[in-house]
Amino acid sequence: MGLLDTALADGRCWSRVGDCFEVTRKPPGLRVADYKAVPFVPMEAIPQGGQYEPRYDQKPGADITSGTYFERGDLLIAKITPSFENGKQAWVKRLPAPFGYATTEVIPLRPTAAGYDRRLLFFYLLHPEIRSYVSERMEGSTGRQRVPEQVLLDLPYPKLPPDDQQAIADTLERVTLQVDLEEHSARTAAELKRAAMRELFTRGLRGEPQKETEIGPVPESWRVVELGSLCLPTDQVDLISEGDRVIHYIDVSSVSRESLRVETTTEYLLKDAPGRARKRVRSGDVIFATIRPTLLRAARIDEALDNQVCSTAFCVLRTADPEQLGKYVFYAVQRPEFLELLTRIETGASYPAVTDRQVKAQPIPLPPPDEQREIVAILEAIDRKIALHRDKRRVLEDLFKALLHKLMTGEIRVSDLDLSTLEHADESTSSAAEEAV
Repeated sequence: MGLLDTALADGRCWSRVGDCFEVTRKPPGLRVADYKAVPFVPMEAIPQGGQYEPRYDQKPGADITSGTYFERGDLLIAKITPSFENGKQAWVKRLPAPFGYATTEVIPLRPTAAGYDRRLLFFYLLHPEIRSYVSERMEGSTGRQRVPEQVLLDLPYPKLPPDDQQAIADTLERVTLQVDLEEHSARTAAELKRAAMRELFTRGLRGEPQKETEIGPVPESWRVVELGSLCLPTDQVDLISEGDRVIHYIDVSSVSRESLRVETTTEYLLKDAPGRARKRVRSGDVIFATIRPTLLRAARIDEALDNQVCSTAFCVLRTADPEQLGKYVFYAVQRPEFLELLTRIETGASYPAVTDRQVKAQPIPLPPPDEQREIVAILEAIDRKIALHRDKRRVLEDLFKALLHKLMTGEIRVSDLDLSTLEHADESTSSAAEEAV
């Protein structure tokens, strides 16, 4: 049963957002032009998905001729599509001035009285069903639809005592803080990987002197070779003999930008799959996207996708030794320097691209086999760390969605939960709770 169709438990009842919050209005007589600097929040500065604070730009008051007035402590809710649907919203609790201005495409909300926890409304508006309910009531032309203020104010909202509001908001905030921590840890590990790749592919692991090459300094014992010299010929599927075979089709969107893994595929009859020429992939192959904005998105094919089909927007890199040389190639084509080489030769206005031939013609550094194995082992270990943090983040995001639904409806109570395994900043949570009401 959906959230808005649920009969609330524990004697709770439905009210309206407008019974607890109101739209902030500019005070009569305020002359913005009299202020030398006013914090300004453009749409791109508003986070989405659970982070509170936006970025604050500073503008001379005289330069602000339009915008939305708001005050410290307000919630800023994006009202235009697709920003609202994407969950772009902010809580301006650290606004460096009593008031500021934002894009005209937000609605600023503040409590009508003490005791209404801003965080609870902030989290409530992140519920997928709530965003869907409101977006269905947008008005305006296609592509420029907006949420009317009254729709937001009339939105059904659980009526809860202040103590329950704070307890639920504290719980949800603990989870979001942990989500942020896992994302930060994943990004830190990704930065470590980039730094490690710069060192590994230029200095190696043996501490030997370097030599200058066409791709920069590399250890003296290394060679610089064309990528294609390491690759075997690949094959295409035969539509005539295989057209009625069910295949798992790998599109560029199938490869995660974060994990560099094939995370989704689509089943088709081969003859109905997108594109005209279809490339066969084998277990251990490396697929490398050749069209922007997905250039440098790469993945290795595992056994589950052996003998399947990928988009022609991938260059398929197949080696005679996929477990060693193939893994080394997988990391070698992730190097930022490799992308830079390709961006210099890509062509096309709308969708700049490179050809398979151009990809395979690029030079890459090649260490001796034992050093290849060690480099791969180091980078695989970092990738496992990145994947662990991102997997934990996804689990926590699912937990947040489940708790949001069940706590708001009263299906479970905060006292029923044991979140002791969550690492969190107690001081941050309690401080936020004090500011939220």
